Amino acid sequence: MRVPTAAPEAPAAPARKPSILRQPTAVWAIAFACAISFMGIGLVDPILPAISADLGATPAQTMLLFTSYLFITGIAMFFTSWVSGLIGVRWTLVAGLVLIVLFAALAGSSGSVGEIIGFRAGWGLGNALFISTALAAIVGAASGGSRQAIVLYEAALGVGMAVGPLVGGALGSISWRGPFFGTAALMAIALLAILVLLRAPKQSAAERAAARAARPSLVASFKALGNPALLALAGVAMFYNFGFFVLLAYSPYPMEAAARASGVREFGAHELGLVFFGWGVALAITSVLVAPVLTRRLGLRPVLFAMLSGLAVCLVLLGAFVGSLPGLIAVVVVSGLLLGVMNTALTEAVMEATDLPRNVASSTYSAVRFIGGAIAPAVAGPIAAALGEPAPYWFGAASIAAAIVVLACVGHLLHRVGATPQESAEGEAQVISAGDAA
Repeated sequence: MRVPTAAPEAPAAPARKPSILRQPTAVWAIAFACAISFMGIGLVDPILPAISADLGATPAQTMLLFTSYLFITGIAMFFTSWVSGLIGVRWTLVAGLVLIVLFAALAGSSGSVGEIIGFRAGWGLGNALFISTALAAIVGAASGGSRQAIVLYEAALGVGMAVGPLVGGALGSISWRGPFFGTAALMAIALLAILVLLRAPKQSAAERAAARAARPSLVASFKALGNPALLALAGVAMFYNFGFFVLLAYSPYPMEAAARASGVREFGAHELGLVFFGWGVALAITSVLVAPVLTRRLGLRPVLFAMLSGLAVCLVLLGAFVGSLPGLIAVVVVSGLLLGVMNTALTEAVMEATDLPRNVASSTYSAVRFIGGAIAPAVAGPIAAALGEPAPYWFGAASIAAAIVVLACVGHLLHRVGATPQESAEGEAQVISAGDAA
Protein backbone atom coordinates (compact mmCIF):
# COMPACT_ATOMS: atom_id res chain seq x y z
CA MET A 1 0.00 0.00 0.00
CA ARG A 2 1.44 3.33 -1.05
CA VAL A 3 1.62 5.94 1.70
CA PRO A 4 0.62 9.34 0.35
CA THR A 5 3.40 11.85 0.55
CA ALA A 6 2.90 15.44 1.58
CA ALA A 7 2.92 17.99 -1.17
CA PRO A 8 6.21 19.86 -1.32
CA GLU A 9 6.13 23.24 0.38
CA ALA A 10 6.24 26.26 -1.88
CA PRO A 11 9.47 28.19 -1.51
CA ALA A 12 9.17 31.16 0.80
CA ALA A 13 8.91 34.50 -0.93
CA PRO A 14 12.12 36.46 -0.57
CA ALA A 15 11.95 39.18 2.05
CA ARG A 16 11.42 42.63 0.67
CA LYS A 17 14.32 44.97 1.01
CA PRO A 18 13.58 48.12 2.98
CA SER A 19 12.67 50.98 0.70
CA ILE A 20 12.42 54.68 1.29
CA LEU A 21 9.20 54.64 -0.75
CA ARG A 22 7.40 52.00 1.36
CA GLN A 23 6.50 54.07 4.40
CA PRO A 24 3.32 54.59 6.42
CA THR A 25 1.25 57.58 5.42
CA ALA A 26 2.13 59.22 8.74
CA VAL A 27 5.78 59.34 7.67
CA TRP A 28 4.88 61.07 4.41
CA ALA A 29 2.77 63.57 6.34
CA ILE A 30 5.70 64.43 8.62
CA ALA A 31 8.11 64.62 5.67
CA PHE A 32 5.75 67.02 3.88
CA ALA A 33 5.52 69.19 6.99
CA CYS A 34 9.33 69.15 7.31
CA ALA A 35 9.76 70.39 3.75
CA ILE A 36 7.25 73.21 4.27
CA SER A 37 8.81 74.15 7.61
CA PHE A 38 12.28 74.49 6.13
CA MET A 39 10.82 76.43 3.21
CA GLY A 40 9.89 79.12 5.73
CA ILE A 41 13.55 79.99 6.37
CA GLY A 42 14.21 81.38 2.88
CA LEU A 43 10.64 82.16 1.92
CA VAL A 44 10.72 85.87 2.73
CA ASP A 45 14.09 86.59 1.16
CA PRO A 46 12.80 87.38 -2.37
CA ILE A 47 9.92 89.55 -1.13
CA LEU A 48 11.87 91.89 1.17
CA PRO A 49 12.19 94.68 -1.45
CA ALA A 50 8.50 94.30 -2.36
CA ILE A 51 7.47 94.66 1.30
CA SER A 52 9.66 97.77 1.54
CA ALA A 53 8.01 99.30 -1.53
CA ASP A 54 4.39 98.43 -0.67
CA LEU A 55 4.48 99.28 3.03
CA GLY A 56 6.83 102.26 2.83
CA ALA A 57 9.44 100.55 5.01
CA THR A 58 13.20 100.94 4.91
CA PRO A 59 15.49 97.96 4.20
CA ALA A 60 16.57 98.09 7.84
CA GLN A 61 12.96 97.64 8.95
CA THR A 62 12.14 94.78 6.61
CA MET A 63 15.29 92.87 7.53
CA LEU A 64 13.90 92.72 11.06
CA LEU A 65 11.59 89.99 9.70
CA PHE A 66 14.62 87.74 9.99
CA THR A 67 15.66 89.18 13.36
CA SER A 68 12.36 88.57 15.16
CA TYR A 69 12.02 85.08 13.66
CA LEU A 70 15.57 84.02 14.53
CA PHE A 71 15.69 85.65 17.97
CA ILE A 72 12.51 83.97 19.20
CA THR A 73 13.57 80.67 17.61
CA GLY A 74 16.87 80.93 19.47
CA ILE A 75 15.29 81.71 22.84
CA ALA A 76 12.75 78.91 22.40
CA MET A 77 15.50 76.42 21.57
CA PHE A 78 16.71 76.66 25.16
CA PHE A 79 13.44 75.06 26.25
CA THR A 80 12.29 72.76 23.42
CA SER A 81 13.90 69.60 24.83
CA TRP A 82 12.05 70.22 28.11
CA VAL A 83 8.73 70.86 26.33
CA SER A 84 9.09 67.70 24.24
CA GLY A 85 9.81 65.66 27.36
CA LEU A 86 6.80 67.18 29.10
CA ILE A 87 4.06 66.80 26.46
CA GLY A 88 5.59 64.27 24.07
CA VAL A 89 6.86 64.41 20.51
CA ARG A 90 3.46 64.30 18.80
CA TRP A 91 1.92 67.18 20.72
CA THR A 92 5.09 69.26 20.44
CA LEU A 93 4.88 68.81 16.67
CA VAL A 94 1.21 69.75 16.65
CA ALA A 95 1.78 72.83 18.82
CA GLY A 96 4.55 74.01 16.51
CA LEU A 97 2.41 73.54 13.40
CA VAL A 98 -0.57 75.36 14.93
CA LEU A 99 1.63 78.35 15.72
CA ILE A 100 3.16 78.40 12.23
CA VAL A 101 -0.26 78.28 10.54
CA LEU A 102 -1.64 81.02 12.79
CA PHE A 103 1.25 83.45 12.56
CA ALA A 104 1.99 82.89 8.86
CA ALA A 105 -1.65 83.77 8.08
CA LEU A 106 -1.53 86.81 10.36
CA ALA A 107 1.70 87.98 8.68
CA GLY A 108 -0.01 87.77 5.29
CA SER A 109 -2.91 89.91 6.50
CA SER A 110 -0.70 92.57 8.12
CA GLY A 111 -1.05 96.24 7.29
CA SER A 112 2.38 97.39 8.45
CA VAL A 113 5.90 96.08 8.57
CA GLY A 114 5.80 96.25 12.37
CA GLU A 115 2.92 93.78 12.45
CA ILE A 116 4.79 91.38 10.16
CA ILE A 117 7.85 91.58 12.40
CA GLY A 118 5.74 90.65 15.42
CA PHE A 119 3.97 87.80 13.67
CA ARG A 120 7.27 86.43 12.36
CA ALA A 121 8.34 86.14 16.01
CA GLY A 122 5.37 83.86 16.69
CA TRP A 123 6.24 81.91 13.56
CA GLY A 124 9.76 81.43 14.93
CA LEU A 125 8.38 79.96 18.15
CA GLY A 126 6.33 77.45 16.17
CA ASN A 127 9.27 76.54 13.99
CA ALA A 128 11.50 75.94 17.02
CA LEU A 129 8.99 73.50 18.48
CA PHE A 130 8.53 71.73 15.16
CA ILE A 131 12.13 71.31 14.00
CA SER A 132 13.30 70.21 17.44
CA THR A 133 11.03 67.13 17.33
CA ALA A 134 10.54 66.35 13.61
CA LEU A 135 13.41 63.87 13.40
CA ALA A 136 12.26 61.87 16.42
CA ALA A 137 8.73 61.78 15.01
CA ILE A 138 9.69 60.58 11.55
CA VAL A 139 12.02 57.89 12.88
CA GLY A 140 9.41 56.66 15.35
CA ALA A 141 6.71 56.37 12.67
CA ALA A 142 8.84 54.84 9.91
CA SER A 143 9.01 51.24 8.73
CA GLY A 144 12.07 49.43 7.44
CA GLY A 145 14.48 50.80 10.02
CA SER A 146 15.59 54.26 11.00
CA ARG A 147 18.09 54.66 8.16
CA GLN A 148 15.36 54.70 5.51
CA ALA A 149 13.35 57.26 7.44
CA ILE A 150 16.41 59.45 7.95
CA VAL A 151 17.15 59.50 4.23
CA LEU A 152 13.58 60.66 3.67
CA TYR A 153 13.96 63.31 6.39
CA GLU A 154 17.16 64.63 4.86
CA ALA A 155 15.51 64.71 1.43
CA ALA A 156 12.58 66.72 2.82
CA LEU A 157 15.00 69.10 4.52
CA GLY A 158 16.95 69.67 1.31
CA VAL A 159 13.80 70.19 -0.76
CA GLY A 160 12.49 72.74 1.74
CA MET A 161 15.74 74.72 1.89
CA ALA A 162 16.01 74.84 -1.90
CA VAL A 163 12.36 75.38 -2.82
CA GLY A 164 11.58 78.03 -0.19
CA PRO A 165 13.09 80.97 -2.10
CA LEU A 166 11.63 79.68 -5.37
CA VAL A 167 8.10 79.52 -3.95
CA GLY A 168 8.59 82.86 -2.23
CA GLY A 169 9.65 84.41 -5.51
CA ALA A 170 6.80 82.86 -7.54
CA LEU A 171 4.04 83.85 -5.09
CA GLY A 172 5.76 87.10 -4.24
CA SER A 173 5.67 88.19 -7.90
CA ILE A 174 1.86 88.28 -7.51
CA SER A 175 1.82 89.87 -4.06
CA TRP A 176 4.18 89.93 -1.10
CA ARG A 177 1.30 88.46 0.91
CA GLY A 178 1.23 85.32 -1.24
CA PRO A 179 4.16 83.44 0.38
CA PHE A 180 2.69 83.94 3.85
CA PHE A 181 -0.78 82.70 2.93
CA GLY A 182 0.71 79.88 0.87
CA THR A 183 2.78 78.66 3.82
CA ALA A 184 -0.22 78.86 6.15
CA ALA A 185 -2.35 76.79 3.75
CA LEU A 186 0.30 74.12 3.19
CA MET A 187 1.07 73.87 6.91
CA ALA A 188 -2.65 73.57 7.70
CA ILE A 189 -2.83 70.57 5.38
CA ALA A 190 0.22 69.07 7.09
CA LEU A 191 -1.30 69.71 10.52
CA LEU A 192 -4.53 67.90 9.63
CA ALA A 193 -2.58 64.99 8.17
CA ILE A 194 -0.48 64.61 11.31
CA LEU A 195 -3.50 64.85 13.62
CA VAL A 196 -5.26 62.11 11.66
CA LEU A 197 -2.36 59.83 10.76
CA LEU A 198 0.26 60.12 13.52
CA ARG A 199 -0.46 58.24 16.70
CA ALA A 200 1.65 58.26 19.84
CA PRO A 201 3.24 54.84 20.49
CA LYS A 202 1.71 52.74 23.25
CA GLN A 203 3.91 52.50 26.32
CA SER A 204 3.84 50.32 29.39
CA ALA A 205 3.85 51.84 32.85
CA ALA A 206 7.57 51.01 33.18
CA GLU A 207 8.37 52.71 29.87
CA ARG A 208 6.43 55.82 30.88
CA ALA A 209 8.27 55.95 34.18
CA ALA A 210 11.64 55.61 32.42
CA ALA A 211 10.72 58.40 30.01
CA ARG A 212 9.79 60.70 32.90
CA ALA A 213 13.08 59.94 34.64
CA ALA A 214 15.05 60.81 31.49
CA ARG A 215 13.17 64.07 30.89
CA PRO A 216 15.54 67.08 30.62
CA SER A 217 15.12 69.79 33.23
CA LEU A 218 13.85 73.27 32.42
CA VAL A 219 17.33 74.77 32.82
CA ALA A 220 19.33 71.93 31.22
CA SER A 221 20.35 74.05 28.24
CA PHE A 222 21.53 76.95 30.41
CA LYS A 223 23.59 74.58 32.54
CA ALA A 224 25.09 73.13 29.36
CA LEU A 225 26.67 76.49 28.58
CA GLY A 226 28.92 75.84 31.56
CA ASN A 227 30.73 73.25 29.44
CA PRO A 228 33.81 75.09 28.07
CA ALA A 229 33.93 73.21 24.76
CA LEU A 230 30.23 73.78 24.03
CA LEU A 231 30.48 77.45 25.03
CA ALA A 232 33.52 77.94 22.77
CA LEU A 233 31.88 76.34 19.73
CA ALA A 234 28.64 78.20 20.36
CA GLY A 235 30.71 81.40 20.23
CA VAL A 236 32.22 80.32 16.90
CA ALA A 237 28.70 79.60 15.63
CA MET A 238 27.42 83.00 16.76
CA PHE A 239 30.11 84.88 14.80
CA TYR A 240 29.68 82.57 11.82
CA ASN A 241 25.91 82.98 11.76
CA PHE A 242 26.29 86.75 11.77
CA GLY A 243 28.12 86.48 8.45
CA PHE A 244 25.63 83.88 7.18
CA PHE A 245 22.61 86.13 7.70
CA VAL A 246 24.32 89.26 6.45
CA LEU A 247 24.62 87.38 3.18
CA LEU A 248 21.10 85.95 3.24
CA ALA A 249 19.05 88.89 4.54
CA TYR A 250 20.95 91.85 3.09
CA SER A 251 21.87 90.62 -0.41
CA PRO A 252 18.44 91.17 -2.07
CA TYR A 253 18.84 94.92 -1.72
CA PRO A 254 22.24 95.35 -3.45
CA MET A 255 21.05 92.93 -6.15
CA GLU A 256 17.97 95.00 -6.85
CA ALA A 257 20.02 98.23 -6.89
CA ALA A 258 22.64 96.68 -9.21
CA ALA A 259 19.89 95.49 -11.55
CA ARG A 260 18.43 99.01 -11.74
CA ALA A 261 21.83 100.56 -12.32
CA SER A 262 22.59 98.15 -15.18
CA GLY A 263 19.25 98.80 -16.87
CA VAL A 264 17.62 95.46 -16.01
CA ARG A 265 13.95 96.36 -15.65
CA GLU A 266 12.56 92.99 -14.65
CA PHE A 267 14.38 91.96 -11.49
CA GLY A 268 11.84 91.46 -8.73
CA ALA A 269 10.67 88.75 -6.37
CA HIS A 270 10.62 86.05 -9.04
CA GLU A 271 14.20 86.68 -10.15
CA LEU A 272 15.45 86.92 -6.57
CA GLY A 273 13.68 83.65 -5.87
CA LEU A 274 15.58 81.96 -8.69
CA VAL A 275 18.91 83.27 -7.38
CA PHE A 276 18.28 82.00 -3.87
CA PHE A 277 16.87 78.76 -5.23
CA GLY A 278 20.32 78.17 -6.71
CA TRP A 279 21.85 79.09 -3.36
CA GLY A 280 19.52 76.69 -1.53
CA VAL A 281 20.19 73.80 -3.92
CA ALA A 282 23.93 74.28 -3.46
CA LEU A 283 23.57 74.40 0.33
CA ALA A 284 21.32 71.32 0.47
CA ILE A 285 23.58 69.20 -1.75
CA THR A 286 26.80 69.92 0.12
CA SER A 287 25.27 69.66 3.60
CA VAL A 288 23.90 66.17 2.96
CA LEU A 289 26.28 64.65 0.40
CA VAL A 290 29.59 66.50 0.45
CA ALA A 291 30.13 67.46 4.11
CA PRO A 292 30.21 63.87 5.48
CA VAL A 293 32.79 62.88 2.87
CA LEU A 294 35.04 65.87 3.55
CA THR A 295 34.91 65.52 7.32
CA ARG A 296 35.73 61.79 7.16
CA ARG A 297 38.69 62.33 4.85
CA LEU A 298 40.14 65.61 6.15
CA GLY A 299 38.88 65.84 9.73
CA LEU A 300 36.46 68.27 11.28
CA ARG A 301 38.80 71.05 12.32
CA PRO A 302 40.59 71.42 8.94
CA VAL A 303 37.20 71.51 7.21
CA LEU A 304 35.94 74.17 9.61
CA PHE A 305 38.97 76.41 9.03
CA ALA A 306 38.76 75.95 5.25
CA MET A 307 35.05 76.72 5.04
CA LEU A 308 35.28 79.76 7.31
CA SER A 309 38.17 81.12 5.26
CA GLY A 310 36.24 80.58 2.04
CA LEU A 311 33.16 82.32 3.44
CA ALA A 312 35.23 85.31 4.56
CA VAL A 313 36.55 85.58 0.99
CA CYS A 314 32.99 85.36 -0.38
CA LEU A 315 31.84 88.23 1.82
CA VAL A 316 34.83 90.35 0.78
CA LEU A 317 34.00 89.62 -2.86
CA LEU A 318 30.36 90.57 -2.32
CA GLY A 319 31.53 93.92 -0.99
CA ALA A 320 33.81 94.37 -3.99
CA PHE A 321 31.09 93.37 -6.49
CA VAL A 322 28.28 95.24 -4.77
CA GLY A 323 27.50 97.17 -7.95
CA SER A 324 27.69 94.17 -10.28
CA LEU A 325 24.58 92.01 -10.62
CA PRO A 326 26.37 89.00 -12.23
CA GLY A 327 29.11 89.20 -9.59
CA LEU A 328 26.64 89.26 -6.71
CA ILE A 329 24.63 86.35 -8.12
CA ALA A 330 27.69 84.20 -8.76
CA VAL A 331 29.20 84.72 -5.30
CA VAL A 332 25.89 84.16 -3.50
CA VAL A 333 25.32 80.82 -5.26
CA VAL A 334 28.93 79.68 -4.69
CA SER A 335 28.67 80.63 -1.02
CA GLY A 336 25.81 78.12 -0.70
CA LEU A 337 28.29 75.31 -1.41
CA LEU A 338 30.50 76.45 1.48
CA LEU A 339 27.64 77.15 3.85
CA GLY A 340 26.22 73.65 3.44
CA VAL A 341 29.51 72.02 4.42
CA MET A 342 30.05 74.49 7.26
CA ASN A 343 26.61 73.94 8.79
CA THR A 344 27.04 70.19 9.02
CA ALA A 345 30.70 70.21 10.08
CA LEU A 346 30.20 72.77 12.85
CA THR A 347 27.20 71.01 14.32
CA GLU A 348 29.00 67.67 14.18
CA ALA A 349 31.93 69.25 16.03
CA VAL A 350 29.53 70.41 18.74
CA MET A 351 28.12 66.90 19.07
CA GLU A 352 31.59 65.37 19.42
CA ALA A 353 33.13 68.02 21.66
CA THR A 354 31.15 67.15 24.80
CA ASP A 355 29.62 64.20 26.59
CA LEU A 356 26.36 66.09 27.15
CA PRO A 357 23.08 64.46 26.05
CA ARG A 358 22.68 65.00 22.31
CA ASN A 359 19.32 66.77 22.49
CA VAL A 360 20.55 69.19 25.16
CA ALA A 361 23.85 69.99 23.39
CA SER A 362 22.10 70.47 20.05
CA SER A 363 19.34 72.73 21.34
CA THR A 364 21.79 74.83 23.41
CA TYR A 365 24.18 75.33 20.49
CA SER A 366 21.30 76.09 18.11
CA ALA A 367 19.88 78.66 20.53
CA VAL A 368 23.11 80.66 20.67
CA ARG A 369 23.59 80.31 16.95
CA PHE A 370 20.11 81.56 16.08
CA ILE A 371 20.58 84.57 18.35
CA GLY A 372 23.82 85.39 16.51
CA GLY A 373 21.93 85.19 13.24
CA ALA A 374 19.24 87.50 14.60
CA ILE A 375 21.75 90.29 15.22
CA ALA A 376 22.96 90.47 11.59
CA PRO A 377 19.76 91.71 9.89
CA ALA A 378 19.18 94.18 12.71
CA VAL A 379 22.52 95.94 12.15
CA ALA A 380 23.08 95.43 8.40
CA GLY A 381 20.55 98.10 7.39
CA PRO A 382 21.84 100.87 9.66
CA ILE A 383 25.45 100.02 8.71
CA ALA A 384 24.61 100.28 5.00
CA ALA A 385 22.80 103.58 5.53
CA ALA A 386 25.69 105.06 7.48
CA LEU A 387 28.73 103.63 5.69
CA GLY A 388 27.56 102.60 2.23
CA GLU A 389 26.34 99.47 0.47
CA PRO A 390 29.53 97.36 0.79
CA ALA A 391 29.87 97.96 4.56
CA PRO A 392 27.58 95.14 5.83
CA TYR A 393 29.64 92.65 3.83
CA TRP A 394 32.87 93.98 5.37
CA PHE A 395 31.37 93.56 8.83
CA GLY A 396 30.23 90.06 7.90
CA ALA A 397 33.75 89.15 6.76
CA ALA A 398 35.16 90.56 10.01
CA SER A 399 32.71 88.44 12.00
CA ILE A 400 33.81 85.31 10.12
CA ALA A 401 37.42 86.26 10.85
CA ALA A 402 36.51 86.50 14.53
CA ALA A 403 35.05 83.00 14.33
CA ILE A 404 38.35 81.74 12.89
CA VAL A 405 40.30 83.39 15.72
CA VAL A 406 38.02 81.90 18.39
CA LEU A 407 38.27 78.44 16.80
CA ALA A 408 42.07 78.69 16.73
CA CYS A 409 42.22 79.82 20.37
CA VAL A 410 40.04 77.03 21.78
CA GLY A 411 41.81 74.09 20.16
CA HIS A 412 42.83 72.73 23.58
CA LEU A 413 39.14 72.36 24.47
CA LEU A 414 38.35 70.33 21.36
CA HIS A 415 40.50 67.25 21.94
CA ARG A 416 37.41 65.05 21.60
CA VAL A 417 36.55 66.37 18.14
CA GLY A 418 37.44 63.78 15.51
CA ALA A 419 38.38 61.23 18.16
CA THR A 420 34.95 59.61 18.58
CA PRO A 421 33.60 56.75 16.48
CA GLN A 422 31.53 57.53 13.39
CA GLU A 423 28.00 58.65 14.10
CA SER A 424 25.08 56.30 13.77
CA ALA A 425 22.66 57.04 10.97
CA GLU A 426 20.27 58.75 13.37
CA GLY A 427 23.06 60.77 14.95
CA GLU A 428 24.31 61.91 11.55
CA ALA A 429 20.81 63.05 10.58
CA GLN A 430 20.51 65.05 13.79
CA VAL A 431 23.80 66.73 12.94
CA ILE A 432 22.64 67.60 9.43
CA SER A 433 19.24 68.84 10.50
CA ALA A 434 20.60 71.00 13.30
CA GLY A 435 23.13 72.51 10.93
CA ASP A 436 20.67 73.31 8.19
CA ALA A 437 17.91 74.55 10.48
CA ALA A 438 19.66 77.85 10.81
